[in-house]
Amino acid sequence: MSDRPTGASRAVLAPEAPPLPAPAGTHAAATAEHARTPRPAPLAPRARFFPALAAVYRAQLSRARVARIPLLFVATFQSVGIMILMRGVVDGGTEARAVVAGSSVLVVAFVALNLLAQYFGQLRAGGGLDHYATLPVPPASVVLGAAGAYASFTLPGTLATAVFGCLLFGLPMSGLWILAAVVPLAGAALAGLGAALGLLAPRQELATLAGQLGMSAALLLGVLPPERMPEPIVWARDLLPSTYGVEAFARTFEARPDWSAVAVDLGVCAAVGVVSLAVATWAYRRAAVR
Repeated sequence: MSDRPTGASRAVLAPEAPPLPAPAGTHAAATAEHARTPRPAPLAPRARFFPALAAVYRAQLSRARVARIPLLFVATFQSVGIMILMRGVVDGGTEARAVVAGSSVLVVAFVALNLLAQYFGQLRAGGGLDHYATLPVPPASVVLGAAGAYASFTLPGTLATAVFGCLLFGLPMSGLWILAAVVPLAGAALAGLGAALGLLAPRQELATLAGQLGMSAALLLGVLPPERMPEPIVWARDLLPSTYGVEAFARTFEARPDWSAVAVDLGVCAAVGVVSLAVATWAYRRAAVR
């Protein structure tokens, strides 16, 4: 027999030597190459909704503060003038309640619907949406902040219009406190609609036209008594978000208001406001990525 070990025996008796370590220069070169490789910088955390909403609201409020007096004067003077004109054809009763309530909510429609549609149309046409798109803020905070800032100017004008209308038509003022609920709820519904019109319009001129048509609809369908309207116009009136704010306010002039019906009208305003602001947020996302 041969004394030479087999291959397996040789592997056991003489194991392979471990691999030699790489030269120090090779490791240093790899480390330097890894250091030179550009890596993306970590992004800052996205801003939370409510702090972002407060920041946008304050910025928009300070921006619109310069035009506060003209806005209040124009919106209030327009509604007061309409009530004076209607005084010649309306004596009192349900028609007078409809005129005063509709003229008061018209102040909200003028600012929240008409001016906000123009603002977002101008913002889109001038490239202002690109500025907001670079900020780490939720889109809903931009829409809600701008809508809230514009709607904040409507409460003094609405209250002044309601007081003047009550004195003009001899209506009680005991229910004017309901404006604290009517103005923000109707304002949210109309502001969401105005923002959506401004963001969805392909041109700035069309956004202005849509805002003007929306305010005209709020004027004709909200101020005129529904008893004198044809049935199809009454159906169109029910589709307007501000109608339910007008109805809720008008019910408070009755001797014994139906507060359950007032709560239902305000609930409809709130629901329409949520839907319209959601549509406006979607329209903002759609316009910002284009």
